[in-house]
Amino acid sequence: MNKLALTYNPNHIFVDTNVLVGGYSDDVRFQKDSQCLHYLYSIVGKRLYISSLSVAQLIAIFQKKKSNEDIMRIVKELQHRFNIIDFTTKDIDVALVANGADIEDNIQFVLAKKQKCYIIVTNNYKDYRFLQGIQVLRPAKIRKISQ
Repeated sequence: MNKLALTYNPNHIFVDTNVLVGGYSDDVRFQKDSQCLHYLYSIVGKRLYISSLSVAQLIAIFQKKKSNEDIMRIVKELQHRFNIIDFTTKDIDVALVANGADIEDNIQFVLAKKQKCYIIVTNNYKDYRFLQGIQVLRPAKIRKISQ
């Protein structure tokens, strides 16, 4: 068993904001994100995590693209399917000194580690390349996670 498997829970998966936004956008360009989310929802025995920051970002992005009713439906589905992690000032402080290329992704990474997530699913693979300790998967590679 490798060190990563000893440190993190292989049944904990964190999903980044960009996958959520793409998956719920109804845009065919983001079909892989939608397929990824459906696959994750079908896996038995895995715990899915997102951050409260992701929920807020998704709402802000969709505010001009979708009706309030559509946004509320999406948020309720996220609440049903994911464990939503709140972040603290301490989490932000840790993220500010992390080696990642993007501060927002650093916050997501800190929250994923806090929940001992083994995998982060993101389209921003390059922004996580400097952050060590968690396997990073693109939505197109999600089937590497067995059911």
